[in-house]
Amino acid sequence: MTESTMPKLGIGTYRLKEDVGYQSVRMALEEGYRHIDTAQIYENEVVVGRAIKDSGLERDALFVTTKVWRDKLNKTDFIPSVKESLKKLQLDYVDLLLIHWPSPANGESMSEYLSALLAAKEQGLTKEIGVSNFTIAHLKEALSLLPEGSLFNNQIEVHPYLTNETLRAFCAENGIHVTGYMPFAVGKVLKDETILDIAEQHNVSAAEVVVAWEVAHGLVTIPSSTKRENIAANLKALELKLSAEEIKRIDSLNCGDRQATPDFAPEWDQ
Repeated sequence: MTESTMPKLGIGTYRLKEDVGYQSVRMALEEGYRHIDTAQIYENEVVVGRAIKDSGLERDALFVTTKVWRDKLNKTDFIPSVKESLKKLQLDYVDLLLIHWPSPANGESMSEYLSALLAAKEQGLTKEIGVSNFTIAHLKEALSLLPEGSLFNNQIEVHPYLTNETLRAFCAENGIHVTGYMPFAVGKVLKDETILDIAEQHNVSAAEVVVAWEVAHGLVTIPSSTKRENIAANLKALELKLSAEEIKRIDSLNCGDRQATPDFAPEWDQ
C-alpha cells in the first residue's frame, strides 16, 4: 500500500501474544482489516507474520506498522533490529516504521536514531517513517533533522478522556498523520454514560461510537480485540456518521486521563 491508502482503522496487537495474537490478526484479516500494528517490544511479530502469511492476502493489499524499541536506538543496532523484525514478520518491508518512544535506553541523540530511521527507508526496509509518543518539542527537533515531508506519522494516545488536541493540531499544521492508540482507554470510555447514550441513539456499540469519533477527527486508530464480534463491530464503525453535536459531546469528556505512563515517558503536552 502507499501512504495515501493507510487505512483509517487497524488492528492493534499490544499485549496479544502467541496463539491469542495469531487468532486476533487472522480474524481481523478475515473480517476485512488491512492495517496491522505491532512492535518489537510486543514480542508478537512472529505470530503476526504467520497470520499474515496464512491469510493468503497479497502483500500490497496490507499496511503493516512496527516500532523500534528503546534499546535499539543506536547506529549499531537499529538496522539489524529492523531486519530481524522483517524476518519475524516474513516481510521484505513494512509500510510504516516508528520510533516507539523518544527515550533511548542509553541516551543516544535524536540525530543518531533518526538518521538510522531514515537509512531504513533509504534501504527499502520501510515505505514510510514516523514516531510514537513524541511531544511538540520532540516533533520540532525531528522536523529540523529530517528531510521536509518525510515525517509521516506520530502515534499517540487519543481517546475521549485524553483528546490530545494541542499535539494533534501541531501535527495537522505540519502535515504529520496521527494514529490514536488505546482508543477505549483500556475499556474505561466504553462505560461512559454519554457514549452509551449516543450508542443507544444509533443502535450501535459504545466501541463503534468511539471509533467513529476518532475517524471523524481525521485520526487513524488501532483498537485491539480477541473477539470476532468486536473486531467486526469496530470495522462497521467506519460507516457510522456522528453529528457535530455528538462529536462535541464526546470532545467534552476530555479529562486528561492518560493510560500510557511508563517511567521513561516524556513531559507531556498539556
